[in-house]
Amino acid sequence: MSDAVRFRYNVDGENFTLAGQASVQVKKNLREIGIPAEIIRRVSIAMYEGEINMVIHAGGGKAEVAVYENKIEIILDDEGPGIANVELAMKEGFSTAPDNIRSLGFGAGMGLPNMKRYTDDMKIETVLGKGTKITMCVNF
Repeated sequence: MSDAVRFRYNVDGENFTLAGQASVQVKKNLREIGIPAEIIRRVSIAMYEGEINMVIHAGGGKAEVAVYENKIEIILDDEGPGIANVELAMKEGFSTAPDNIRSLGFGAGMGLPNMKRYTDDMKIETVLGKGTKITMCVNF
């Protein structure tokens, strides 16, 4: 695999019941191309957390997964409100999710911390009022 194999997804922010569909499809695609199960698990968790965050906070966005010879790169890009305080948002338990989302069992403040925990590298680029781009890598 000298060139990356890429998968692209639109994350629908209008339909909460579809949240997580891109990460499920990524899991299937990675299995089909023979990626080790532990790597698939890490990628799936990180992507799911990011996908849910895009639905809750940004009204959806775009996800791209690129599979290289020795790593998988996940790029999540949205045009939401941005993250006001990245350092605070990275703390376990911190959440800005509204009460109606919390009542569904989401918004516990574990999204960004879990994304970092399950990846080898994570970079957050955010501009208030413009959106957020998160790039994560899982090495293998």
